[in-house]
Amino acid sequence: MIQGFTNSTIVTDICTEDNRIDTTVASTQIRFLVKFINDLDGSISYCYPVLNTGIFPRYTDMTFNYALAPDLFLGQINLLPAGHWKYEVYEVSWIGTIVLSLPTAPGTETAVLPVANTNGVVQGIVTKGILNLTEKAGTEQVQYTQHSEPSGTNTIYYGQ
Repeated sequence: MIQGFTNSTIVTDICTEDNRIDTTVASTQIRFLVKFINDLDGSISYCYPVLNTGIFPRYTDMTFNYALAPDLFLGQINLLPAGHWKYEVYEVSWIGTIVLSLPTAPGTETAVLPVANTNGVVQGIVTKGILNLTEKAGTEQVQYTQHSEPSGTNTIYYGQ
């Protein structure tokens, strides 16, 4: 489970190498497409996270930067509302130079690009889990209105 706050950068280590699919290319030729699915309304958001320190033998250090206008290819997200988000991590491999942009990187897990060494190929899902996204203090809290107590009786009659 990943813990994070709304309107904030999320840094996490996700176990990706246990289920690695394309072992014919070096780990430097791998990127991960992360799909976030909101449990409340079913909204979906995609992101290629920033790999700050790279891929390690068992896990990958991923950073999801907050941005008001998110960008799939720059590792920027804006997940709202707070709550539980499911995440799925897809392995994307390249044979040639990695360019994270629309013509050469798949935008979804079902996108199929023309066959070329410069185009990424979604190999499959390597892990999935839950992101517990907590609101920042006061941003989405329920607010109640306090009413004065009644001056008369507060009896409610039911039936006959």
